[in-house]
Parts: sequence; structure tokens; C-alpha cells
Amino acid sequence: MKYKVAIAAGGDSAEEGISLLSANTVFQNLDRSIYDVYLVKMRFDKWNVIINEVEYPIDKNDFSVTINGVKTKFDYVFIAIHGTPGEDGKLQAYFDLLKIPYSSPDHIGSTLTFNKWYCNTLLKQLGYHVAKSYYLRRGEKIDTKMIIEEVGLPCFVKPCSCGSSFGISKIKKEEELIIGITEAFEYDNEVMIESMLKGKELGCGVFRDKEEVIALPVTQIIPKGEFFDYAAKYQGDSDEITPARITDLQRDAVQKIAKEIYSKFNLRGIIRVDFMLIEDTPYIIEVNAVPGLSAESIVPQQLKAAGIPLNDFFNTIIETTKN
Repeated sequence: MKYKVAIAAGGDSAEEGISLLSANTVFQNLDRSIYDVYLVKMRFDKWNVIINEVEYPIDKNDFSVTINGVKTKFDYVFIAIHGTPGEDGKLQAYFDLLKIPYSSPDHIGSTLTFNKWYCNTLLKQLGYHVAKSYYLRRGEKIDTKMIIEEVGLPCFVKPCSCGSSFGISKIKKEEELIIGITEAFEYDNEVMIESMLKGKELGCGVFRDKEEVIALPVTQIIPKGEFFDYAAKYQGDSDEITPARITDLQRDAVQKIAKEIYSKFNLRGIIRVDFMLIEDTPYIIEVNAVPGLSAESIVPQQLKAAGIPLNDFFNTIIETTKN
């Protein structure tokens, strides 16, 4: 009997469209000789299996679906939701309660890596290099002079818990800071203002195959605009070079740190760690627990450079996370 795999797609955030692209990559590349594959679109309270554009509602009591009078319970969930509830630990906790295995880090690892401030604070305590940063909650007094004194100019304003560069702005003058913070608060209740790091921007995917943690080839990201924003990520406004144009020593340092974080944070599935390389020192920008898997995304580019077919890769992810 084939293993019944649900691909969780969509989500409740501004990243819904990117999630659907990632989910489609997984859907198209899962081996149908091994798996029965179902696309499950989740948007707020509407969770539906989509088959030939027909929607069949999910029973949230046991995450099952009834189609033509036949009830199907899933053996596994491949989480392809960026943002809430797929990247922030909510779905993971739900599936843990139902004892349904899934592809991503557990709810603790997902929650930790999703919040940029908490993640960077822990990384700093563990001795890794991160940018200087300043934390704000909605409703707190904003002292622009104190913020700039702490992080300097230029700086970046980021929602703490939102990916795909939504709500991020580069601030060059003090008078721009309030505007950037206001925009970031449109996406989250917590905001991080971070000092600008100038160097080579890099990304490195990491996953586990049996007992071995594997770092994929490093990608160098060269935005055509001010920084690696939404257009740079998904609309071709950047040059992405895999393998990166860095020395073997620099590559090894980046891959070593990425694998260490994977192990120390007890992560699962495929993650991506983003860096800014300053001379020979990698500074960690963020850790992505559910990285993009669309054709334009970095991880598929790295898999291609490593000579790993997508169907083999997705099979490895499922095999190493299903127990």
C-alpha cells in the first residue's frame, strides 16, 4: 500500500503565493510509485484537498478527508507553508498531537528560528557572529536617536516573524526610520532594527540523510537593487551564483556553521541558513526552517549543483523524518 502524503500549502500570511509555488514543486516531484500525493490548501479556517480544481474539506479532528464516501487518513505531511502556521510551529504542534509525522523542524525549532530577534539572540549567546540589533514591540516608545546610536546607519527594519522580505526596508536617514518601522508593524507585532552588514551575501541549505548532516553547495546572492528583497528573491532582480565565488576556506566555514546550527537547534528536514561574509568571517542573517522550493528558490539551485534530483531529495526528506 502506498504512503499517503499530504502537501500543506498556502497559509495565513503574505507568503501564500510563494508557498503554493513551493508546494507545486514538491507535488510534481514526489515519486508516485511510492506515494499517493494530495495537495492540501490551507487559508485561515478553510483547509481543503484540491483534486482537479474540486475542493474536499479536511476534518481537523484527525486531519482526514472524505472523497466520494471514502475516508482517507494521511500517513505524512510535507509542510510547504512559509510564514504562519507552517513555519512558526503551530502546524507542527498540531501534527504532534495527532501523531502524524512531517517534513520540517518540530514546533520548538520552528518557533525559535521563525522569530529573527530570538534566533539571533541565541546565536549570539552561542558565540556566532550576528549584526547589532534593536528590538521593538508594538506600542512601545520609539526613540530614533537611541536606535541609531545602537545600530548605526544605514540599517534595516524587519518584522521579527515574517519571511520573503515582506515589510523589510533599508534606512539611510533618521527621518526614514519611523516610516520603516510603521511599515514593518503592518506585518508583525514585533520589529527588529538591524545594523547593515557589508560583504558577500550567501545561502546554504542543510538536510540530514540517514545519520549524516549534509550541507549543500553555497549560493552567492547579488541583488540588483538595494538588498535581497521580494523582487530579488522571486522576480529575477538578483544574480544567484551556485557554487558561490568564494574561497574553499570560506565555503568550508559557511558550511560548517550551517551544519552546527542544524544540529545544535535540533532541526529536521531541509533548512537554509543565510549569511553575510565579511572578509573571512561569516555573519548569520537568519535561519529558514521552511525554505522556498519554487523553481526560482535557492535550495533547488543548490540541489542541481550537487547533482541531487528533486525526487530523490524529497524521498530522502520523507524517509528521514517519518519516524
